[in-house]
Amino acid sequence: MADIDIRIIGQAGRITLNRPAALNALTYDMAMAIDAALLDWSINPLVSLVIIDAVGERAFCAGGDIQHMYDTAKAGDFAFGRQFWADEYRLNARIFHFPKPFVAFMQGFNMGGGVGVSCHGSHRIVCENSQIAMPECSIGLVPDVGGSLLLARAPGRLGEYLGCTGARMSAGDAIYAGFADYFIPYDTWNDLIQHLETTGNIELIDRAAQPAPTSDLAQHQSWIDRHFAGSTIVDVINGLDGSDFAASTEKALRRNSPLSVAAALDLVRRVRGVDTVEYALKMEYRFTYRSASDGDFVEGIRAAVIDKDRAPKWQHARLEDACGLPASRMLFPLQEHELTLGDN
Repeated sequence: MADIDIRIIGQAGRITLNRPAALNALTYDMAMAIDAALLDWSINPLVSLVIIDAVGERAFCAGGDIQHMYDTAKAGDFAFGRQFWADEYRLNARIFHFPKPFVAFMQGFNMGGGVGVSCHGSHRIVCENSQIAMPECSIGLVPDVGGSLLLARAPGRLGEYLGCTGARMSAGDAIYAGFADYFIPYDTWNDLIQHLETTGNIELIDRAAQPAPTSDLAQHQSWIDRHFAGSTIVDVINGLDGSDFAASTEKALRRNSPLSVAAALDLVRRVRGVDTVEYALKMEYRFTYRSASDGDFVEGIRAAVIDKDRAPKWQHARLEDACGLPASRMLFPLQEHELTLGDN
């Protein structure tokens, strides 16, 4: 079967990710197929709304399929990865600006590239087992696919915390943080989708929604705001108290790529100051463009995906060594290689 099923049913443009054995990881071809469909559906009078979902209960999408990126980058060829990211980011912008309702049903894991094709939609639905995260710092990247904008818009300093640690959000957390809008039990999704397809009536989602579950992150908001106010990630760590939450936070920060964590903190704050998806994607691309040639991406993928030894040898041994100029360089302008988005 195809990795993605794109069709029109009733009044709905329908996109279904269909790689359940790979947790619906997004390939370049899948991303480009979505982009082409959205370009058509944006002006197709027969399409009233778009619905994206995925096969299997375990995951909506566990991120981008990075195997080929790793293979080419390890061989010294960075062109494929840069093209993948540039075109993927254009898709993310298209979803952000899509002129019709864009409904995302996000069960199970939804991370990285999956966030980019769902959380910029107008109607974002989670259920009992939803877990959303931006864990890019663990593989030598920074939160991307427009995720830095979502993080920048999260309450208080929550974006810095989520972006740097890669912490997973439950359904309640995701709604609280602004990555989702509606909690609807999973066993009602098929009926809801069928009614949306038949009627095109987006108000059916409001009627089906139930109160959001409690957010654990909301309980830690004041702690996060206080401790993630530091100017650099070193300031953040030096200011941590002796609580269990502080210990788990520091462990997550020190486990990830020091270069990525230091840059991610800066990235989220820069994007917060401008607050547009275009700026977010442009800044993210500056990092990802350099991530294989000058950053930790190849080593991060080796340790997490290829060898799975979970023992990456980052180019900076400590967070303290990556702060300042090393991290700032990853966000320097790319001159003629800057990301261009065009019309959406």
